[in-house]
Amino acid sequence: MTALITRVDAWEALDSRGNPTVACAVEVAGGQGQAVVPSGASTGAHEAVELRDGGDRYGGKGVLGAVANVQTVLAEAVTGIDADDQHAVDEALRAADPTPGFGQVGANAVLAVSLAACLAAADAERVPLYRWLAAGSAGATPLLPLPMVNILSGGAHAGGAIDVQDFLVVPVGADSFAQAVEWAWRVRRAAADLMDAAGHGTALVADEGGLAAPFASNRAALELLTQAIERSGLAPGSDAAVAIDVAATQLVDGDRYALASEGRSLGADEWVAELADWCARFPIVSIEDPLGEDDWTGWATATKALGHVQVLGDDLFVTNTERLARGVEEGIANAVLVKPNQTGTVSGARRVVDLAQRSGYATVLSARSGETEDAWLADMAVGWRTGQIKVGSVMRSERTAKWNRLLRIEAELDRAGGSDYAGRGALEPAIRLGAPGAP
Repeated sequence: MTALITRVDAWEALDSRGNPTVACAVEVAGGQGQAVVPSGASTGAHEAVELRDGGDRYGGKGVLGAVANVQTVLAEAVTGIDADDQHAVDEALRAADPTPGFGQVGANAVLAVSLAACLAAADAERVPLYRWLAAGSAGATPLLPLPMVNILSGGAHAGGAIDVQDFLVVPVGADSFAQAVEWAWRVRRAAADLMDAAGHGTALVADEGGLAAPFASNRAALELLTQAIERSGLAPGSDAAVAIDVAATQLVDGDRYALASEGRSLGADEWVAELADWCARFPIVSIEDPLGEDDWTGWATATKALGHVQVLGDDLFVTNTERLARGVEEGIANAVLVKPNQTGTVSGARRVVDLAQRSGYATVLSARSGETEDAWLADMAVGWRTGQIKVGSVMRSERTAKWNRLLRIEAELDRAGGSDYAGRGALEPAIRLGAPGAP
């Protein structure tokens, strides 16, 4: 069955921070799809280009130019193409703007069309998106991901209250996705109780729904999260572990890393040694962006020192196959964060997932801090078998939309004969790759 694209429309919508973003609807023979693209706050310099209008409107963040590009040049490029062929759709979008990072029409415009076309193709086939995506994976079966759930926030997500951007719980001992979400909820509630007892307010939350407070140090946040795991009735390490997103590019100060909240500045080797000490003292299983986005030497040091946990590249790799290929060749990191808006197309994100999995790197599909109520990311994680997903905390509707979609998918699969849940095994590719003596 063909699903020729017959109509493309776009409009300006709002993301979870109240900033404009691009929304798009694609109609095909027998179906339609609609997508609203997210936007990041902690963005890497090598990401695809988000087109903003400038001027006074919305403080310069308007996207009417990107919307107009969807309605004109991009609509013309994809009309008449079969949406069943995602590669053909995305190649047409690339041909319409061959500049690096879609700098002319805007990656936010391109991704809106790419996503909406993908959703329209699934709708035309009358199948859920996750099954549509799995069908394009050589018959791969759907896999529910292990969730990383934001508990405490700092950095660009919480006004720099502490330096490390996110402290997350990973329910490694849960037997199902539903149980994992419930355990994460228990840990967040326990963390809020501990913060209330310490005199920190918990009524207001950070960009991704995490709790935020001016802790005495970054380590103090780790201590509280570990205590919260214990208070929730779970065993640190075996039931629930910790992941941190350093977002170290924001800490770079020349050739050093500045911990502004602590009044300290460390060299790369000193900073890696401190992270290694954290790993020895706390149940940490994943560290994201421990070094700056262009500090390849520091990353090599970090991978050797921290490779017994998941060393996850976000700003380093920016969902880019060339940068990931360099990492694989040089033995840097052992896992990749995948954000579709960093690359601009569905097929571009998929190529990064495929390269990582072929190379033995773990994959984590991720939302952005400026999110939307769309839930397609959840279907991607299941259909592409990424094994892990990171969308924020267990509150704020743009976050719960993804968790709720995954809960529904698990329930549907269970009724159909049983779901496959990644669990702790999702971390094994990274940890195995980083083990002493690994190739």
